[in-house]
Amino acid sequence: MHIEITVVVQGKIMLRFILQLKKSPLFFYQRKPNHFLLKQISTTIEPVQESDPVSWANTVSALAQGGLNSDIALLSACQMMNSGSKPNDYALVHLIRTCTKCGWFSLGQQLHCQIIESGHDSNVFVSAALINFYVKFELIYEAQNLFDEIPEPSLVGWNSLISGYVRSGQFRKSLTLFLQLEKSGISSDSYSCTAALSACGQLALLLLGKLIHSKIVKLGVEYSVIVGNCLIDMYGKCGAVEESMVIFDEMIDRDSISWNSVIAANARNGRLEQALSFLHQMTDPDTISYNEVISGIAQFGNIEDAIDLLSRMPNPNSSSWNSVITSYVNRYRARDALEFFSKMHFSGVQKDQFTYSSILSGIAGLSAVTWGMLIHCCTVKSGLDGSVVIGSALIDMYSKCGRITEAEMVFHWLQKKNLITWNTMISGYAHNGDSSKVLRLFEKLMLVKNLQPDRITFLNVLSACWHLRMPLDAANRYFELMVNEYRINPTAEHCSSMIRIMGQEGKVYQAEKMIHQLGFESNGAVWRALLAACVTCGNVKTAKVAAEKVMQLEGDSEYVYVLMSNVYACHEKWRDVIQIRTMMKEKGVRKEIGHSCIELENTFPTSSIL
Repeated sequence: MHIEITVVVQGKIMLRFILQLKKSPLFFYQRKPNHFLLKQISTTIEPVQESDPVSWANTVSALAQGGLNSDIALLSACQMMNSGSKPNDYALVHLIRTCTKCGWFSLGQQLHCQIIESGHDSNVFVSAALINFYVKFELIYEAQNLFDEIPEPSLVGWNSLISGYVRSGQFRKSLTLFLQLEKSGISSDSYSCTAALSACGQLALLLLGKLIHSKIVKLGVEYSVIVGNCLIDMYGKCGAVEESMVIFDEMIDRDSISWNSVIAANARNGRLEQALSFLHQMTDPDTISYNEVISGIAQFGNIEDAIDLLSRMPNPNSSSWNSVITSYVNRYRARDALEFFSKMHFSGVQKDQFTYSSILSGIAGLSAVTWGMLIHCCTVKSGLDGSVVIGSALIDMYSKCGRITEAEMVFHWLQKKNLITWNTMISGYAHNGDSSKVLRLFEKLMLVKNLQPDRITFLNVLSACWHLRMPLDAANRYFELMVNEYRINPTAEHCSSMIRIMGQEGKVYQAEKMIHQLGFESNGAVWRALLAACVTCGNVKTAKVAAEKVMQLEGDSEYVYVLMSNVYACHEKWRDVIQIRTMMKEKGVRKEIGHSCIELENTFPTSSIL
């Protein structure tokens, strides 16, 4: 590093750039000095004292070529700027694009500062390149702030931000931005529409997807292979398999993505025979083709059939095995998932973060902490323990195994945390009954830049309020914060949590009113919550109303009979208790047996309790 600084640095920008280059985790692979590059730099860079259009033209040409030439050209550009030579808009666009492509974040930021100083930020092409720069580095909020400062952003700027939100998983924001583009007077293009289609698919917004399809037809780009593939994908994810097959049949040209998309549309919607038919029709099916069918069979069919296809496919990868493991876990067959994971391990198949997160989810369901610790060791050995996906899975596993201290250690050790990580830790505290820590961690989350609590966060917060027996006014503040500040529409689960809190203070009439205000009259879960709240405060009148509603919506349930028996017992109405018990016997309704599972020397005996 010292040698590089001595040879290369001719001014401030390059000095900071090289230091940042070696410190940034993005350049971990560049720890060793590139002596060939240093030699090239030392022989090619000459001091430039004033603006030279020819020099900048040569530099831009070298930047456009890519490879080693772009490395040298970028450093040459830094030398020229330090010598007082100022690039024009065209050169700045290429400089920012090169920083984006090569991952040179520090230099890109410094160029941004110089762009602001020189007034070039008013150029729509320069600003679009900067937006794309921040999007590629997953700094979507910085990109949004930059976008907001542009008086008249170009279509490229709009498209960069829309696709950035899609890549960051913020699909609703991407669609909101797309709709703003439609109202802006700037005509969207096929790139805008394909990004919006991707968001529609992820959110299963079929109607909006169809409207965008109409827009595509109006633009005359419906026969584009890329657009056709996106339409097949969107319709498949929205469950409209027939529409996706129509698009596929009407395509003039198809590529492997077209075939894989239509296979996925069928496989993900349980149409396994059709998916297999398309697989057999493919001239040269690839690993993705097989993986989609394996995933569909494992999810909707017989897992053993999925394993059979896995054993016969040409080049299985980790995703092929992951589909089977995930299906075992989702079908509550965690022991089978562990056995299959062991086969994968001894087969020498490379495991990825999704392999470990899936098996950790199964282990969490078994509360098998010994297995969990073994998998944790595997992630450390493979160098994946720093992954936010695996980190969140480890926090969940340790929390559900009652090892909250280990969960906290993983949480604090993770350098990068997303909202799922925070929610998992908050849920871990709630799962282990530490409600005060739930609220403390929530307060910290609200201070984190670029992260906002979601429905799951507030569900845990409201649950903590109930466990802590907090006053209704305090719980209401959190509820109003969710609705008014974060614009989150309450779900039936949020409503049920508030009902339980109201029941602690005997305000079940207010709880019943809330059910009607939020429009959950036809949801059995909220009425069951109200019935339980009536047991807590002993309100027989409202309990009868809630019990009647539950039976209307869900039919006879041992839950209703048991709770009504309990509420009568609270008032010592023993005749009513006997009557309820008699009705249960006559209707053959029995209280379900509770089950618990413990780990004992790496086995999982199940015990029953009445």
